[in-house]
Amino acid sequence: MIVDIVRDAFLSFFVAIGFALLFETPRKALLIAGLLGGVGHCIRFALLQSDYGLVASTLCGTVFIGLAGIYCAHRIHTPPVVFTLPACITMIPGLYAYRTMLGCIRIYEEGSDIEGSSLLQNTVYNFILTSSLLFCLAIGICIAALVFRKKSVKEIKKIKDLGIKIF
Repeated sequence: MIVDIVRDAFLSFFVAIGFALLFETPRKALLIAGLLGGVGHCIRFALLQSDYGLVASTLCGTVFIGLAGIYCAHRIHTPPVVFTLPACITMIPGLYAYRTMLGCIRIYEEGSDIEGSSLLQNTVYNFILTSSLLFCLAIGICIAALVFRKKSVKEIKKIKDLGIKIF
């Protein structure tokens, strides 16, 4: 299982770097985009292997990417979206969106027949799952921005260095 998790993180690292290059991410942020993509997808994969749901696992992975992205943005002085977006693309639910579209096409072509009810049920299920996963990606990244809306990471670090508890 550890080998599978490491392999998943390794492959996700390169997928995130590929999308970061596609979006013309600055060189200083390429490595961070890859690391966030690899670790975020690794968290998702590990939670899936531990029998958590797909939606909950995806949310945990993207929340990590969002929180780590805010921290890294202040460290390298780059907007967080530059590396959080390519990192989260590794978790796009492409297979479920594809199945939804195929189901819609089959429903249109076949019309209503005996098998149509299970086809409609599977298509609606895939649509709801795709929508839920995309919603989790958006919320996971935005949670960090909402948490640190009033205080920046730099201010929180100064307060922590003084020994004052924040949370």
